Amino acid sequence: MSALPRYQDLPAAPRGGRSAWGQFGPEDNLGLVNLMTSDRVAAAARLVRKGRVFPLDLPVGSVAPALARLRGVPRHAVLHQPGTVNFDDVYDNFYPQASSQWDSLGHIGYAPDEFYNGATEEDVLRGARNTIDHWARHGIAGRAVVLDIPRTMRDAGRDYRPGESSAIGVEELELARQRAGADFAPGDTILLYTGFAAWYLEQPREVKEELRARVVAPGLAHSEAVCEYLWDTHAAAIGSDTFGVEVFPADFSPEAQPMGFIHQILIGQFGMALGELWWLKDLADDCEADGVYEAFLVSAPMNAPGGIGSPANAVAIK
Repeated sequence: MSALPRYQDLPAAPRGGRSAWGQFGPEDNLGLVNLMTSDRVAAAARLVRKGRVFPLDLPVGSVAPALARLRGVPRHAVLHQPGTVNFDDVYDNFYPQASSQWDSLGHIGYAPDEFYNGATEEDVLRGARNTIDHWARHGIAGRAVVLDIPRTMRDAGRDYRPGESSAIGVEELELARQRAGADFAPGDTILLYTGFAAWYLEQPREVKEELRARVVAPGLAHSEAVCEYLWDTHAAAIGSDTFGVEVFPADFSPEAQPMGFIHQILIGQFGMALGELWWLKDLADDCEADGVYEAFLVSAPMNAPGGIGSPANAVAIK
């Protein structure tokens, strides 16, 4: 666990890329979250110096219409009998991955019937392998490193717009890391700030409707080089304010796989936790103001047996 191999030393996966299956044992369901050990969490807690808390979830229902076609917008009703002392409420049409979210290791496989660490479709369907409750029982906490892509591109004199399909490759990731003055460590969460969520909330309804029909968003480039870079950081997770963490639209054609949609490598082969549509603007602004691009991150996924995803329920503390 303390000495994972480099990407080039991992065995080749049968359909492209490299495989981290078995790195934490044949029955593992946590993936790289295993690297969030007690000593690393304790060290990350010492990053709290000024006690400022940054909630990283968007308001429930703020992504409307839902960006993914198979998801919807939650409906909320307050339950109250006039003249009584109590209120309750109820949500329905609630999709845990419609807004600020975690993708579990059961969300996307490397290939059909081939999920992280050899789990099958049946394993996921019956809630035995890779579902969100495994992370909920372990807990997600540790050091977070903020990579500020808009300011990095500005400083590099490059054109960048958060509402466009801008691919963030190894060069951009490394420039952002150098700008942050941070080295990655095993078990980190990389917080990839693209500016997309803040841009999205400012858009009129017609733009949001167009995005539902065809999502265009910045994110990680579809390349093996990006996968190699991320594995070699030995980070446990990536949390981003963009749709899907990777650049969209993705290429889902059979000939482009698995690099046309690198969820298949990051989740399906590496066991990396991916967080999408997080609210990172306030944290990124604070990092720019004080020059400190690391924080203590804590997240509590839903303890939902058999669940595929969860609201992020995440905060960063500096």
